[in-house]
Amino acid sequence: MKQLAIIGSTASGKSDLALLLAQRHNALILSIDSLSIYRDIDIASAKPSKEELALVPHYGIDRLSPDKNASVMTFIDEYRRAYADAAREGKNLIIVGGSSFYLKSMLEGLSEIPAFSEQTRQKVRELLADLPSAHRLLSALDPEAMRKIAPGDAYRIEKLLLIHLETGLPPSKWFALHPPRPIISDCPVLELKVERNVLRERIFLRTEKMIRHGLIDEVAELEQRYGRAPNSMKAIGIIETLEFLDAKIDKPALIEAVATHTAQLAKRQQTFNAHQFSLSASGDASHLQEEAVPLLRPLQ
Repeated sequence: MKQLAIIGSTASGKSDLALLLAQRHNALILSIDSLSIYRDIDIASAKPSKEELALVPHYGIDRLSPDKNASVMTFIDEYRRAYADAAREGKNLIIVGGSSFYLKSMLEGLSEIPAFSEQTRQKVRELLADLPSAHRLLSALDPEAMRKIAPGDAYRIEKLLLIHLETGLPPSKWFALHPPRPIISDCPVLELKVERNVLRERIFLRTEKMIRHGLIDEVAELEQRYGRAPNSMKAIGIIETLEFLDAKIDKPALIEAVATHTAQLAKRQQTFNAHQFSLSASGDASHLQEEAVPLLRPLQ
């Protein structure tokens, strides 16, 4: 089997391209998207339709309840499941999604993490009750590891506390002794590019379509079932709709806010992708279709 990854900004057409290539080259699809991973978030995530999902087996979609937190480990598990199925079935694998940070983490690898005892977990829970104090403790112990971690970053502070209390080592020392090992190898990366004015128009039209197809009702139901606390409820498209439901903005303002914030996200994604990946090819959908042919060998 062979595999490739398609990156690009939101609304660039990555999912459509992946579906086309998967059908032509006998491939499964792994979606790496921080919102499509959740069940019940269908319109806000702009995930493929049920008809599209039925055409090619997809992984990384509808795997978590919205009140759970997705992490890089979530997508590592999905990748391993997709890879094993593709190898067993004699298929190729196409990885696609806008959450390029997860893809980068899997390409570059992660350091081994020790098993944490319940005693360690309990001690960390006690320390996290005073998050600023926990941040100061780690900063004094390991300035290198804490250099880019904000005082409110509970997730990473918890991770580093767990490592320190379990091993007795400063986290940076642990990571130096356990260098990252790639999860994904032999995977060319293709970047789908769209002109800025075309992308902005697509974003606006997609936002209007989301509203027509029931975004407001979807978010209202999500709030009723899961509340507003989960990380998934803070995503673009959801957070603005909650403001609409609170009567803070009207519908035209809702559309404008979602489209604006989505365009800002697209710009951040483009900047990240430009600096973080070694690309095998870059261009529009037609160009990448041609580039993919030698990368995904025909299977009998």
